[in-house]
Amino acid sequence: MKVSIITISYNSEETIEDTIQSVINQNYENIEYNIIDGGSNDKTHEIINKYKSNISNIISEKDSGIYDAMNKGINISSGDIIGILNSDDIYMDKNVITDIVSKIKDNDAIYADLVYVDRFNINKVNRYWKSGKYKKGAFLYGWMPPHPTFFVKRDCYNKYGLYNTTLQSASDYELMLRFIHKYNISLTYLPRVITKMRIGGVSNISLLNRYKANREDKIAWKINGIKSYFFTFILKPLRKIKQYF
Repeated sequence: MKVSIITISYNSEETIEDTIQSVINQNYENIEYNIIDGGSNDKTHEIINKYKSNISNIISEKDSGIYDAMNKGINISSGDIIGILNSDDIYMDKNVITDIVSKIKDNDAIYADLVYVDRFNINKVNRYWKSGKYKKGAFLYGWMPPHPTFFVKRDCYNKYGLYNTTLQSASDYELMLRFIHKYNISLTYLPRVITKMRIGGVSNISLLNRYKANREDKIAWKINGIKSYFFTFILKPLRKIKQYF
């Protein structure tokens, strides 16, 4: 199967080289690598161009935000499976995509575990997000898979739509809620860490951003016409506490 990997970037000169190297060093051969840049004005372009022979498509233009950029990446991707790795994230090792393809089989999507690492020392782990096996209805109890580990077959985007660009920080949650909880796509779990995520990204950079994201989580349920429990949005942040231990 062909795998499309999309990297979203904007003024990412400090981190994007690690991201690119983690993709192009994968031992799976059939990878289409697409980078969608929001018109960076630092050295991001210079770094991307160093590796252009290993990159299938490069788009650099102003966009309407990270989810608009993700949608651009999906629209130009031709892979059977699509994954998103942002410009401050890194694959754990060279076997990640091989393991994803061998495990996904006939399922619509797959997810795995993730570690949050120090922004300047990617070997220092601050949090460990052990996803666990999905059980139907788990979103009602605050569960969600880590988005940087979420790989989806292209057919799901064709059937159920792309990222909702009216949301600023919870569109990844909304898409996974829609695909998994509302439309019951078939899902499998790869029980190992596949992604290192630097602390300081859009959704985790501050408590205020986390608060805004949690408010948007409620909107995600509403726009899908599905009901949560009254405690769903209390449990969601509480589930993160155990990631620190």
